[in-house]
Amino acid sequence: MPSTLVSTLAGAPAEPVSIEGDHDVRVSGVLLTPPRARACYVLAHGAGAGMKHPFMAAVAAELWQRDIATLRYQFPYMERGAKRPDPPQLAQATVRAAVAAAARALPKLPLIAGGKSFGGRMTSQAQAREPLPGVRGLAFLGFPLHPAGKPSRDRARHLDGVRIPMLFLQGTRDALAELGELEAVRKALGDGATLKLFADADHSFHVPARTGRRDAQIRGDLCDALASWIDGVI
Repeated sequence: MPSTLVSTLAGAPAEPVSIEGDHDVRVSGVLLTPPRARACYVLAHGAGAGMKHPFMAAVAAELWQRDIATLRYQFPYMERGAKRPDPPQLAQATVRAAVAAAARALPKLPLIAGGKSFGGRMTSQAQAREPLPGVRGLAFLGFPLHPAGKPSRDRARHLDGVRIPMLFLQGTRDALAELGELEAVRKALGDGATLKLFADADHSFHVPARTGRRDAQIRGDLCDALASWIDGVI
């Protein structure tokens, strides 16, 4: 792994990582490892923005402050600058390659995988298809249960094949996860799934000014919940 420090976020040194895998996967990643790291979260980005999006960078920095390492990485389409997401087979191969890269970089740390929206769903599909080696649990930052305005549980069908703990971090105003449908999915999955709701937050975990809260507060609460859940899993 390259040893050059490429940037600093809230005091967290970010180290570049090259990720390669099946289906000609060759993408870049960024590893943040706090001195007292107790786990690593392999964090995939959403469909419309890559690993350097401010939300992704802020989550990684806040988890660093909570002694959780992160490996953020690009999907191939984002690496090329394309807008159309990769087909599931390629996206899942990228998830698998990123998990393997995290295991090589931090062999003594337990792994959690997941990510924002599309990235979280591709991670769960990969896990359902074939367990990701070393991954103890999956954490979703806004699981995209259905298209906006079209409530459905179809995108959750594969979750029955996931045999490790799952955490759903969701805003109550998320247009891609109608609350009733989401709660029904969690109930069907049983004790292995945990749902943590954030009042008034949308799919991007943005809250209206009228609530008197700021997005940074929601993000802090989200990272607190994630770190606490990781402690329970590991």
